[in-house]
Amino acid sequence: MRTLPRHASSLASHRVARTIALVVTAVVAFVAATAVASFVDLRSQIGVSDVDDLLAGDDRPPEVPVEQDPSDPFAGKDLNILVMGTDFRDEANAKIAGSGDEFHSDTTLLVHLSGDRSRIEAVSVPRDSLVDIPACKLPGGGETAPQSGAMFNTSFALGGGPDKDVTGAAACTIRTVEKLTGVRVSDHVVVQMTGVIGVVDAIGGVTMCLPEPVKGRRVDLDLPEGKQKLDGYTAINFLRARKGEGMGLEIGSDLKRIERQQAFFDAAMREILSQNIITDSPRLYRMVREILGSISTDPDLASPTALAGLAWSIRDIDPSRIVFTSVPVVDSVSQPGRVEWTSEADAIWERIRADKAPPGTSEPDQDAGSASPSDATAVDDDVPSPDGQDDGQDDGQDDSEGKDSDDDSPDPSPSPSLLPGVCA
Repeated sequence: MRTLPRHASSLASHRVARTIALVVTAVVAFVAATAVASFVDLRSQIGVSDVDDLLAGDDRPPEVPVEQDPSDPFAGKDLNILVMGTDFRDEANAKIAGSGDEFHSDTTLLVHLSGDRSRIEAVSVPRDSLVDIPACKLPGGGETAPQSGAMFNTSFALGGGPDKDVTGAAACTIRTVEKLTGVRVSDHVVVQMTGVIGVVDAIGGVTMCLPEPVKGRRVDLDLPEGKQKLDGYTAINFLRARKGEGMGLEIGSDLKRIERQQAFFDAAMREILSQNIITDSPRLYRMVREILGSISTDPDLASPTALAGLAWSIRDIDPSRIVFTSVPVVDSVSQPGRVEWTSEADAIWERIRADKAPPGTSEPDQDAGSASPSDATAVDDDVPSPDGQDDGQDDGQDDSEGKDSDDDSPDPSPSPSLLPGVCA
């Protein structure tokens, strides 16, 4: 999670000359004015996506009421945030992946934040999962027909309708996840490809330790083995790659891509927690502006002050208590190249509904509050962006190829403390 800048001045009380007092007063006024301007600017960056009307009904999982802290509307409440990465090709995104008519959510994570903010579990949902998609209300009226045995990521396209409406797309994906899991989605975020580039560059890149060289096909990706820092352009190509050489790219599997994406997200979270971003206002402001300018989210998360409270609440979280889980799957017999969820997935949804820790999660450090995550030092070495360009064809994966086998399926249990590619 990212925080929003809080501009405040704490001035020691001294007996000083009137001239200095006037200067101080002017500085305080300037800071206050800057804070207001920043708030307005940040608000203008957010695409608000209110899905409530499209999800209205009495068939949703119940919401557990809690007393709200007036300074933080999320205080004491466990959150289930559905994060959807879209391959929508507007002009900016077409420069990354080429032109096309795509409108899917090829990366979907259900991110669970515990009520006490001591842990985070992110569950990856394979896009190639065969699932039942319920009827979804459309923004312009009417609703879609329910689908049986459809690919999970088509729920995004179905909800968006012919106009490719992001709000409708998010609502249908949320409705599908809730019907499949019984977990109520409290908030959602839709991220564009360009958003990844801006955010990664804003935090100064993401450090990874690759176990072997990684070279993608139909994406601009050619990385050596070892420790290096991925800039935004390299990062989005790393996340998109599905075929090539190294770290499972030879298999051409969506499940292997999930493993690489989880490693990147883990490394990115560690990068953010290792830096003193909260007190580095210019850098923080740039990062937040990039985030808010590239996402579509619900009204609750679209409030900069709400985001500030949420981010502040997890500022000291132990990276070992940020775990990544994949929905357990098996090969589909009816549709080769697709996968189906197993009954083992039920345990994941049950513990999320109960706000329980994943098995094997370390106990929270009782002294964590006394140590700042900024005590760690970020790596300063840089890796320049490749000069090559993508050849413009989606992620280069023919859905009929790269069949996900049982041997390739990510372990359904939570990730170990260090995934392949994450630096020790």
